[in-house]
Amino acid sequence: MTLIELATKAKEAKYEIALLSTEVKNKAILAAADALEKNSAEIIRANAIDMANGEKKGLNQGLLDRLKLDEGRIKGMADGLRVVVELEDPIGKITEEFDRPNGLKIKKRLVPIGVVGVIYEARPNVTADVFGLCFKTGNAVILKGGSDALESNNAIVKVIKASLQENGLPVDAITLIEDTTRESTNQMMRMNDYIDVLIPRGGAGLIKSVVENASVPVIETGSGNCHIYVDYDADIDMAISIIENAKTQRIGVCNACESLVINEQIAASLLPALNSKLREHGVQIFADEKSRSFMEGSDAATEKDFATEYLDYIISVKTVSNVDEAIAHINKYNTGHSESIITNDKENAEKFLSGIDAACVYVNASTRFTDGFEFGFGAEIGISTQKLHARGPMGLLALTSYKYTIYGDGQIRK
Repeated sequence: MTLIELATKAKEAKYEIALLSTEVKNKAILAAADALEKNSAEIIRANAIDMANGEKKGLNQGLLDRLKLDEGRIKGMADGLRVVVELEDPIGKITEEFDRPNGLKIKKRLVPIGVVGVIYEARPNVTADVFGLCFKTGNAVILKGGSDALESNNAIVKVIKASLQENGLPVDAITLIEDTTRESTNQMMRMNDYIDVLIPRGGAGLIKSVVENASVPVIETGSGNCHIYVDYDADIDMAISIIENAKTQRIGVCNACESLVINEQIAASLLPALNSKLREHGVQIFADEKSRSFMEGSDAATEKDFATEYLDYIISVKTVSNVDEAIAHINKYNTGHSESIITNDKENAEKFLSGIDAACVYVNASTRFTDGFEFGFGAEIGISTQKLHARGPMGLLALTSYKYTIYGDGQIRK
């Protein structure tokens, strides 16, 4: 089937899905969650093919970690869908209403966007997450996954489609484009007559390509060059714990910490212990001259290091004199994703919250919490780093638009 034919079916399905009741949508999502767990062995077998191919291609550890599925991760996908079911359905909600002097009654009502296109890399869990969020909000979704996860994505979509069919619902609510060539990606990015919005999820190169080449409206989900700033009076044990978590819990995710900014007043007491802790995890450290004097075995940082999203056991370190210098450094190199300050100074905390230009800004917490599930949104369709329509972890509300409904009793305009 051609891409145009697939998109035509998705466009037809969107009108049917938009009319479904919350009860019907929830029942379908729960059925899909159960089906994923029931068919986990089949999905894991497909994933094993992708994993073997990825190892042959030499994918780094971070990418392989994103790609891997096991019983626990499939259960996590299913549980994410179940959380979506528990969330309030925004579709049909009246967000504003007012009467005009001529008697017209105007209401602003939330509605589905329509057909959502998602281009993403080796993250097969995204396939289930996106389905749940889009279906709950009455949207059809067209998925374009990377070649590294093709077998896994196919298996997940096959299970979801079968579940929809068993429940008498449109199977074209979810569509996977199996052609993984650049040509099909380019065609998808220009299908304005079929796709209402396009969401890229992946590395900086993918996102940049979609933003620059798509004629379909795009919600930009940025890469994550995330920073943690340790202020002059920070609790050292807290700082080490937060940094260890943010850097090493999962290295291949966009909310992992990639760069540290250290107040010079705390450098001597913090950095040697932090250096030892990071070395336990095999983290390679690129640091400026001041930081290197306290971090044995570290390498000299370059301008490129401060601007890099490593997605690996690598981190950059910069020493600054105060919170203002920290804010300036972070705003220069960050990608608008997630930034954190560790401090006991409430004034500096508020200055950091106000001064940092990012979707999520933390005080005394790990950047790893920038996540739809952690924010209580269930799954997420992406983490937006732009400022129009949606910003930060995108849950149900980000997949809605609105229309004005106007009630009259015979009014005509004079």
